[in-house]
Parts: sequence; C-alpha cells; structure tokens
Amino acid sequence: MKKVPIYCDSSSAIAISHNPIQHTRTKHIDIRYHFLKDNVLKNRIEFIFVTSEEEVADVFTKALDDKDFTHFLKELGMMNPDPYLLK
Repeated sequence: MKKVPIYCDSSSAIAISHNPIQHTRTKHIDIRYHFLKDNVLKNRIEFIFVTSEEEVADVFTKALDDKDFTHFLKELGMMNPDPYLLK
C-alpha cells in the first residue's frame, strides 16, 4: 500500500509523530493528532519536511505579498490571478 504524503514545515511535529512513546508534554494533544501519529506508525501516511518558504498551505493561512501569493497559486495549479488586481 502506498503511503499518503503530508508536507509539514515543523520538524518538531514530524519528530513527535514518529515517537511511539507518550510524554507528559504531549498528553494534551488533540485526538486528531493522535490519529495522524497512529497512521504514521502503521505506515499509512508519511510526513515530508518542507521549508516555510515552500509551504503551499500558507496561501490559505497567511497574508502574503503578491510575489509569494502568485507563486503559491501556480504551485497549486490554480488559475493565475489578474495582475491588475494585485496592485
């Protein structure tokens, strides 16, 4: 079975997902993260580290300048925005 890739810019989150031991600092983590951790240990998903500059999801969560915004839209395969709207 092929693993589902998940791109992440947090090396700490990736390290926690690979650690089978539950520590006191991670016991507060929400159930959805335990779901991810369980599936990493079962080799169903794979976290892949990307730098913050390559994190395409930032287009949905951060205010970006027009250069970065346009770059991420191209990476997502979305239609290029009208350049006049970006000024």
